[in-house]
Amino acid sequence: MADTLNDFFDEHSEWTDTGVGEPAAEPPRPPRSRKDMRRRRAAKKRRRAVTAVVVVIVVALIGVGVFFGYRALRQWRIQREAEQSQSAIQDYAGPGTGSVQFTVDSGSDWATVARNLADQDIIKSAAALTSIASRATLYPGTFSLQYQMKASDVLAILSDQSKAGGFLEVRPGERLTDVIAAAAQASGIDAGEFQSIVDGGGDGILPAEAGGSFEGWLEPGSYDAKGMGSAGEILKAMVDARIAKLDDLGVPTGQERQNILIMASIAEAEVNSDEYYGMVVRVILNRLADGMPLGMDTTVAYGLGISASDLTNDQLADASNPYNTRIHTGLPPTPISNPGDDAIQAAVNPPAGDWRYFITTDLETGYTEFATTEDQFWEIYERYMANNGG
Repeated sequence: MADTLNDFFDEHSEWTDTGVGEPAAEPPRPPRSRKDMRRRRAAKKRRRAVTAVVVVIVVALIGVGVFFGYRALRQWRIQREAEQSQSAIQDYAGPGTGSVQFTVDSGSDWATVARNLADQDIIKSAAALTSIASRATLYPGTFSLQYQMKASDVLAILSDQSKAGGFLEVRPGERLTDVIAAAAQASGIDAGEFQSIVDGGGDGILPAEAGGSFEGWLEPGSYDAKGMGSAGEILKAMVDARIAKLDDLGVPTGQERQNILIMASIAEAEVNSDEYYGMVVRVILNRLADGMPLGMDTTVAYGLGISASDLTNDQLADASNPYNTRIHTGLPPTPISNPGDDAIQAAVNPPAGDWRYFITTDLETGYTEFATTEDQFWEIYERYMANNGG
């Protein structure tokens, strides 16, 4: 018998409406035993469990299919949009016709340049250039181009510094004579006009502490020499930029400013690494404090207008050279180049130390050793000569 009559009839009975005059259906047969009832219940539970598992699996398969289908569809859409975008970029086949001078201003970006190129019909569309120029270096200057060029050909020219004209690049450590020669070439103005202003003491251009000398007072950087009207305008632009930079770096004014430029220029000429600039300045200060000659070959060479590697023993002993710091004590009359920011900052804040000598013992890497005493210096020198077959 079933546990309860309700359970029994719920599970094993059914009601059939036969209608009037129709014979009643045969009633369900009762289970033979409680064991048979439990078996039927277990079978029913198993069917429900299997059904639930099947439903879960089907739903999961549908979800996976939808997920991967969405990913594939999204990837296809992205690729199609990229292809459509690329095909929409208008570009000339090249190589171009005619001739045109195009100027890239200092500080310009590719987007601005591309628009200007498209406006002048040098390229067909700005997108043709910006789509390929993101990693290329854009140099300022005036470039020789043609009308209706292929964008990739224009990119090759504008990213080649050797193709730039009209812009003057002043590099840290360059001498005044080098800057004047480069300024004349970039601007098309005769070098004699620059030299006339330099020889005249730079009245109205140089600050009083420069003492009438342009050396050291030309700020490294890029200048649109072609766009300036005269040699004086170009020189003034470089001097004004130098004064502004010295102010920004907190360099004291007056004679101290000139002295800092002198020491910075010597440090930059003597060693080729900003790691040593401050230490060289400290050597200079220690020697000045002791009343020792600075003994810098680079200053001697500057006074002769040659490289330090070309000096002879007679030139090193020539007292008529005011820049011969092997003989004359104190700082040389002027800076010996136009030093960069790193050298200037090192001269403003040199490290503490009691060094009075130094020697570069590896010309390839610039490795430089410093010494406190003359005996230490000669030990370093002899070891250097022994290692280099001297």
